Amino acid sequence: MFEYHRTMQNSAAHAWFDMGNGRQVFRRIPAPVVGRSSFPCPMVISDGIDPTESMADGKIYTSKTALRRTYRPDGNPQGREYVEVGNDQRPHEQKRGNVVRDKAKSTETIQKAMATADRGEGTQA
Repeated sequence: MFEYHRTMQNSAAHAWFDMGNGRQVFRRIPAPVVGRSSFPCPMVISDGIDPTESMADGKIYTSKTALRRTYRPDGNPQGREYVEVGNDQRPHEQKRGNVVRDKAKSTETIQKAMATADRGEGTQA
């Protein structure tokens, strides 16, 4: 029903659309979504993973849900809650992975440790 003809002046952003009744309208052409597949389906995050050993009970799991269930107190033999640690950055780290240090605090900590070592405290005989 609709025909469109691109204009030479602004070929990427706008085009003339023929409405079918002799009327033409000048409308913007939506930009294609970058980073998506051409398949007409939503992006899906699956539950499957490569075989992974649970640190809570030592069994092998291929499901994220089943693996995470072992981290809860009712899902492992110890009855303890475990925390899954990923690769998220910690608040005290910068984006490049460098640790943000306070030089004055570091110097003070080193001086205290050296004084303790000089006094012989904290060493085993």
